[in-house]
Parts: sequence; structure tokens; C-alpha cells
Amino acid sequence: MVSSSPRSVVRGAPVVCISLLTSGMSIPECVEVSGGSLETAKPEASRGAVDVRPGSGHPAGGEQAAVNRLSASRKTPIWPSSGEPGPALAWSGGKDSAMALYVLGGASLLLTTVTETHERVSMHGVRRSLLRAQARAVGVPVLEVPIPPRCTNAVYEARMAEALEHLKARGIRSVAFGDIFLADVRAYRERQLARAGMEARFPLWGRDTGAVAREFLRAGFRAVVVCVDLARLDASWAGREFDEAFLAALPAGVDPCGEKGEFHTCVYDGPVFAQPVAFRRGAVVERDGFAFADLLDEPPVTPAGRGPGITRLRGAGPGGPRRSARLRPYPAT
Repeated sequence: MVSSSPRSVVRGAPVVCISLLTSGMSIPECVEVSGGSLETAKPEASRGAVDVRPGSGHPAGGEQAAVNRLSASRKTPIWPSSGEPGPALAWSGGKDSAMALYVLGGASLLLTTVTETHERVSMHGVRRSLLRAQARAVGVPVLEVPIPPRCTNAVYEARMAEALEHLKARGIRSVAFGDIFLADVRAYRERQLARAGMEARFPLWGRDTGAVAREFLRAGFRAVVVCVDLARLDASWAGREFDEAFLAALPAGVDPCGEKGEFHTCVYDGPVFAQPVAFRRGAVVERDGFAFADLLDEPPVTPAGRGPGITRLRGAGPGGPRRSARLRPYPAT
């Protein structure tokens, strides 16, 4: 069903925000208002989109060649160039899922678990409003799957099974993940997708995580650390920019991509974003063995004499992002 509630309207880029409710599978869709009537918004194919799926005719080099081409020329949000639905993408809003979207060259839908009552992306702690702002910025619909706090595997698998059935009903036959080397996690996802009659894809699999982290930065992505495991890093790491200085300062044994759950990030800008996501850093809160940096979905506060928070650029250097605006959020004071 399409909800006519005013709060269901998402303004900005044409994108569908779907909240999957398990009671009776009622699916209110956030839609654009066009011509005075409610209609489901569908992302438009972006000019210059790259399709790297098998049989797409993409030149030799596969996904890595797609990364190189996108780094040099991407100016608009990416979207599959063929008429058939591309894969859905498990989207946490962090660096690995953003990098997976970049490498894939497109996705039909973002799939995100949101913790009920908290209204935040599960584990990352990012507000739902910022998740939807990310979806608008990349021009891909997001399917939100609500799960309870301290969700059991049984409940998680039941709700994901419902979500996968919804994807299949839209003609989507595969889901991509940003996992890099944890074989047990990959095997679990493959079993879960196989039970649904779908395929799991891993566009970053087997790469060196240090190389992935630096490739992410070279491509022009920007992210902030939103969650750290206090058993591996202290709370001062939460809220830091994910950049070369962050990587250089990581203690020995902490993976550069946080692949073992040492830390999580929220991406707010990069080559797959039509515009940056505006936010302001809030408080850092410690809870259940983790430190969470709250990101407030409002423009950053500009200190006196520092100029506006958005700096206009004419374009980055070779291999970097080329877009007219880049957000430079200032730390909360």
C-alpha cells in the first residue's frame, strides 16, 4: 500500500523509502508528490552509469576496471544501465557498503536493518533520517527492515526472509554485501540467500583491507567513525574522521576496515553521492561495551570567521571526484 500520511513524503531526489512491517506485511512507501497526486517514485537511470554484471559487455578488468573508470569520470549517482533489476545491496551506510556500491556500478535497492524503538541503523547507531538522506543522495531506494533491540537470530532471520520475498516480488534475484574476508559470515549469508532462492554477491571479497581503505579515500569518499568496540579502541576514536590520519594511528591488530567489528562508519560524501549529506556531530555515548558518536541531521555549525560549511569546488584532480560542492562539517563545540 501507499501511505498518504504527510510524514510519508520524502522530498529531494526521487527515491522510495520503504518500511517493511512484519504485521501483515503492510508496506507504506515514501513517495514523491507529482502534479498534486501521490505516486511511487522510481530512480532514473544516470547518464554514464556502468554495468559490471556478467554479460554486460564491460571491458576486460571487471570490477577493478569499473572502479578506475568511475574514479575518473563519475559525476552523478550510479544506477544499473540495463532494464533488468540489478542486485539489492545490504546497506549499513558505512564505508564497506558504500565501496561495494561504487564497485558494483549500481544497485536496485538498499537493504537496511533499523532497530525498533531507537529509530537507528542497527549496530551503527545512525539516525533513520540520515539513512534516508543517504538514500536520496545516492538515488537508490532503501528498504528498511525493523528488528528489536538485542534481536535474536531467529527473529532476525524471519524478518530478513520477509524482506527477501519482497525483493523477489520486485524481480530482484541477488543481494550484494560489503564483506571482505570473514569466511563464516560469507557462508551464513550465502545460506540465508540460498534458502530464499537468491544469490549472494561479494564485490570486495578477498581484497587487502588496507588497500580497500585507501582506495576508498582516494576515490573521494568521506566518512566519520560512529561506533567503536571499547574492547579494541577507547571512546576517543568515536566521532573521528575516517582518513589517512585515522588509519595511521590505528593500534596494531585493528583492521583498517574494521572488518572484525572494531569500528563502524557513516559515509556522508563521495563519488556515488549527488550531494553531501549534511549533519552535525553530537555527543559520544558509551553503552553495552560500545561508544557511539551521535550524528545530528542538521547542517554543521559554522564557527565565527571560518566561512560557510559548504565550499564550492570547480573539480578535483585526476582520479578524484568531480562535483560542484563538498561538505566540510565542523566538530561540535
